[in-house]
Amino acid sequence: MIATKLPSSEQMYDALVRRDPAFDGIFFTGVRTTGIFCRPICPAKKPARENVEFFEDARTALFAGYRPCKRCDPLATDGPVPDWLKPLIAQIEREGGKRWSDAELRDAGLDPVRVRRWFKQHLGMTFHAYRRAQRVGRALETLRNGETVTEAAFDNGYESLSAFYDAFRRLLDTTPARANSAATLHFTRINTPLGPMLAAATDDALVLLEFIDRRMLETQLRTIGNLIGHSPVPGANAVLQQTEKELAEYFAGERQEFTVSLYSPGSDFQKDVWNELLRVPYAETRSYSEQARRIGKPEAVRAVARTNGENRIAIIIPCHRIVGANGKLTGYGGGLWRKKWLLDHELKNSLVLT
Repeated sequence: MIATKLPSSEQMYDALVRRDPAFDGIFFTGVRTTGIFCRPICPAKKPARENVEFFEDARTALFAGYRPCKRCDPLATDGPVPDWLKPLIAQIEREGGKRWSDAELRDAGLDPVRVRRWFKQHLGMTFHAYRRAQRVGRALETLRNGETVTEAAFDNGYESLSAFYDAFRRLLDTTPARANSAATLHFTRINTPLGPMLAAATDDALVLLEFIDRRMLETQLRTIGNLIGHSPVPGANAVLQQTEKELAEYFAGERQEFTVSLYSPGSDFQKDVWNELLRVPYAETRSYSEQARRIGKPEAVRAVARTNGENRIAIIIPCHRIVGANGKLTGYGGGLWRKKWLLDHELKNSLVLT
């Protein structure tokens, strides 16, 4: 069954510009230039399209390094923040670096269990997990604004540099120094009709595009981090923006070929297999045995199939177009239901563009 999808990027940006209340709670908007995320009805001045990314929930925006807008209060989309919780929300916004223990919550007249339950219900995480994500997000923003690692750590409430480094490793799988590097490998979330995808790119090329629910995604992230020499951190660049645009056009039936630059490091055999995938035309399929013959390795059918499964750039490097010798759908990391959907989608739209 296809996952519930967000509206198209164009629809969401239009709703944001119009402050359309019909979309409130449907999506959230992260503004790259301010580090703030908002509801579509936010009264603030609207950002340029290239400075916007969209999220399906507040939790995802928080873990991408954004902090909630004070004007539109994106934490209150499931109803207003209750009166008993408002003083705490206001205080943690004023004192971004303060750490809160259960004892301190009790001293403030709050039941830690009640606080935890509200955050879990509305944001999908506990209060303490929310504070950890918020502090790392703010630290990442201060690093990008030119502060040193030491300043970012202590300005955001970390008691030591080692605690700061540990937090970064747990949440972002990187170090603060790498997060502050201009050459950092950035990743972002892209919503599609088949569910959200994770895209990662250098400033020059896309290196990862995979469905977020794929089992091997964490392994793929570590692999590309090792191959590129930089662990991925949340962010955006021109390559990721182009990827999002071209994917939206593909799913709308308006694009049959992708032009975004790709980088898929691997062995010579892997590169041969992946390059051959790029030669499979839109709306057509090939068998694994035919793919093996085309790269001059007719005996390597199983190795070809395995290497297809190691493809890190789904859809754009179209491993979904490879089928069994009898035409049966087999072997797709994103799930056979997605493979069928993609092939049906391409067949339906194959005559749209000439």
